[in-house]
Amino acid sequence: MKLLDHSYRTLYSELAQRTLDAQFSSEFSIEGRFVSMESRGRRYWYFDLAKPGGGKQRRYVGPVDDPEITARVEHFADLKADHRARRKLVSTLIREAYLPRPDPLAGDITQALARAGFFRLRGVLVGTVAFQCYAALLGVRLPHTALQTGDTDFAQFHSISVAVGDAMPPVLDVLRAVDPTFREIPHPADGRASTQFATRSGYKVEFLTPNTGSAEHDGRPATMPALGGAAAQPLRFLDFLIYQPVRAVLLHGAGVPVLVPAPERFAIHKLIVSVRRRSDNDGTAKGDKDRDQAVTLMDAMIETRQSEALAEAYMEAWDRGPAWRDAIGASLRAVGEETRARLLAPLAASVRALSVDPASYHLPA
Repeated sequence: MKLLDHSYRTLYSELAQRTLDAQFSSEFSIEGRFVSMESRGRRYWYFDLAKPGGGKQRRYVGPVDDPEITARVEHFADLKADHRARRKLVSTLIREAYLPRPDPLAGDITQALARAGFFRLRGVLVGTVAFQCYAALLGVRLPHTALQTGDTDFAQFHSISVAVGDAMPPVLDVLRAVDPTFREIPHPADGRASTQFATRSGYKVEFLTPNTGSAEHDGRPATMPALGGAAAQPLRFLDFLIYQPVRAVLLHGAGVPVLVPAPERFAIHKLIVSVRRRSDNDGTAKGDKDRDQAVTLMDAMIETRQSEALAEAYMEAWDRGPAWRDAIGASLRAVGEETRARLLAPLAASVRALSVDPASYHLPA
C-alpha cells in the first residue's frame, strides 16, 4: 500500500482546517452571539440570533469540551471563507495525490446536508462515501475497487437527536434542492415514516440509528427530532460504529467537512456486518465488499503504525459477546489464510503491547 507524500498530507491538514473554519463562519451570522449552557452534567455551545419580530432563535453548536468548536467560538469574528483557495487544494489532492472523490451526486447530497446542519447536530456519514475519506485521513492510497456505491448513508444516535434541542430544515426540501426528483419512500413497517429517500434514477439516501435494545426494533423506524422530518432505521452494531466519530473532509467542491466513524471502528464493524448480510438479492456481493473494505483499512492502519488503535477496537467488539465474536471469527476465516496471517500477527503484537494475552482474543500467541 502506497503512503502519501508528506506534502500532500500537509495540504490535506490545511484543507481540513480551512473547511471547518469556512463552514463555521458561514453557518452563524456575525449579528448573533454564542452562549454556553449545561445539560446532564455537560456544557454545550448554542448560538442566539434575534428574530426580526422580537424574541430569539437558538441553535445547537456543539460540546464546550470539543477544543476545535470552542476555539472557533472564541475567534468567531476572525473567521473568513476562502472558497477559491480551498477548491484549488481539493483539486490538487485529487489530481496530483490521486485521492478519491465521491460521485458528484453523493458529494452534492453530503454538502447539502452539511450546510443544513446535519454534522453540526452530531450526525455521522457512514457507508462507502465515508470510506472514501479514509485515504486522506490515514495518508495512504486506497484501491478504487472498494470505493464504488449507489447510495449515501447517514447515522445519528437517537439520544443525541432528542437532546440537542435543534433540527435541520425539512430533509426532503434539502434533498430536492440537489435533485428535484427526490421522493420519500414510506417505511414498510409504518407508512407514515420515511427512513429512505430516492431519486427517479434510483439513487438512495438512508438515515440510520443504533438499535441497542431488542431485535424487534430492527424492523421499525425511529423518530428523529433533529433530522428535519426524516425517521431512521434502527440497526444492531451501529452504536459501536458511530461512537466517537472523527473529523474528515470529503473531497468535493471546496471540501465538505464531515464526521465519519473512526477508521478502526469502521474496519471492525465491516468485519461483523459482512457475514450478516442476507443471502438474497446482492447480499453476498455486499458482504464481500464489506470484507474488502475491512481488510483494506486494517492493512492501512497496520502500514501507518496505528495497529494499537485497531487492536483496542477489536478487543472492545470481541468483549461485547458471542454474536460479535462469532461474526468476527467467521469474517476472518473468509478472507483466506494468507490475508488472515498478514492481519492477525501485528494485531496480536499490539494486543500484547497492551499487556493482554492475545490468545484470549483468538489471536496467535
